[in-house]
Amino acid sequence: MIQSQLPILIIAIPLFMALAISIFGRKNDTLCFYLLVLGMAGTFAAALGALNQVLATGEKIHYYLGGWPAPHGIELVIDHLSSMVLCMVSGVALLVGLYSKRTVPAEVPFRTEQERVPQRVPNYYTLYCLLISGLLAMTATGDAFNLYVSLEIAALASYGLLALGRGRSYFATFKYLIMGTIGASFYLLGVGYLYAKTGSLNMADLHGILDLLSMHQSTSITIAFAMIMVGIWVKMAFFPLHGWLPNAYTLASNTSSCLIAPLMTKVSVYMMVRLMFSVFSANYVFVTLGWQNLVVPMAAVAIVFGSISALGQKNLKRMLTYIVIAEVGYMVGGAWLGNANGYIGAVYHILADGMMTLCVFMALGAVTYKTGDSSLESMRGIFRKMPITATVFVVGAFAMIGIPPTCGFFSKWYLVTGAYEAGQWFFLGALLFSSLINAIIFFRIIETGFFPDFSKEKKSGHHDVKVLVAEAPLSMLLPMVITAFSLLLIGLYSKDIINGLIRPSIPPGLF
Repeated sequence: MIQSQLPILIIAIPLFMALAISIFGRKNDTLCFYLLVLGMAGTFAAALGALNQVLATGEKIHYYLGGWPAPHGIELVIDHLSSMVLCMVSGVALLVGLYSKRTVPAEVPFRTEQERVPQRVPNYYTLYCLLISGLLAMTATGDAFNLYVSLEIAALASYGLLALGRGRSYFATFKYLIMGTIGASFYLLGVGYLYAKTGSLNMADLHGILDLLSMHQSTSITIAFAMIMVGIWVKMAFFPLHGWLPNAYTLASNTSSCLIAPLMTKVSVYMMVRLMFSVFSANYVFVTLGWQNLVVPMAAVAIVFGSISALGQKNLKRMLTYIVIAEVGYMVGGAWLGNANGYIGAVYHILADGMMTLCVFMALGAVTYKTGDSSLESMRGIFRKMPITATVFVVGAFAMIGIPPTCGFFSKWYLVTGAYEAGQWFFLGALLFSSLINAIIFFRIIETGFFPDFSKEKKSGHHDVKVLVAEAPLSMLLPMVITAFSLLLIGLYSKDIINGLIRPSIPPGLF
């Protein structure tokens, strides 16, 4: 009985946990944390159950809300690809939930000493659950309009989480809100064009109608596709539609950055891939339209821009936000290469980049929690002061660079191979250039972390200054270590992940 209800449980558990936290958590901030962890653990277990069911049967899971069958009712569809993304989203949510035990009470109770606003911790965790529920619904839905509804639930929750930062976070979030609303409007207009031409909103039904009636030559369908893509590109901060992301993520609380940076852009990339091939088709995207010679160079420019911008940052958190922009270019470019290796690299990078972004943001958040600073100098001597945190950061950095056996190496390998097969030399060069820039950035940080603060040694008059180990709390260390190990495990089991989950999802028409 429970197994047949797994698709709806994945979405409903965090949704109802948001209600429970808003009702019962207002009397006790600690209760909010335990309710959150309980909800995220249940969601992750349900996602693993759905993944196991898909792997065991080799078939998609179809769930009809209210018993109304598709195409008239809202359908949830869990296949190899969506089950992988569901596990990634719920796993990240659980890890960040554990990580947040100390950080959320320290970051969100009030904005200044003079402005003490009560009940912010339960409000924060309520938004947390709503965000995860929206992202999971985006991943599992088989309905184009329901995807819009889920997208807006996740977006509204993310606006609240980002605005609960400090300083100018309100202003940065307002800019994100404006851009996000524009992106959602483009997407909704595109879906409106599709509905006007086909009379359906179900993704599988749309795909069949478009093929059956040969509507791919229609100008309205082309406009619909363009609007949908632009809307999603705004949401994922694809260059040059990225302007909202650096300030929004930099000024957010560390917990919000750890949660949103690994998930929002990756789920948006999943949306793009799903709509490109589940609603339209590879033949339409790469043959009828043939826009890959425009989009792939744009992705290459995004990679180069993000990497160079990251290189020039002094604030490490802001530096990571520009790396996120470059990573979006990786995935968009890979999906638009038009071949199987590019597709595998893009989809595998959704999983890999979600986890390695989480790893480096968590490690930097722990350093900021202890030092109150996120500049390069805050990493000075960190290997002696916070050895576990520093090691976790190194693992995440190696994955970002693409050093084997971390997962970052394997996704880049498939992307480079796909770029070579497609003859996209600019994109291939951008991938190699970005890896080189990442090596420069992260080895500079690692070098800084190895050396002590010589100014203190000089004042003390000798070079044997005793350094006190001041690690982050266990509630922060445990999820960080798990995340670092996951980067190695995902890399070591890359063949199983690709053959078991990604290859079965390769759409027809990719060569």
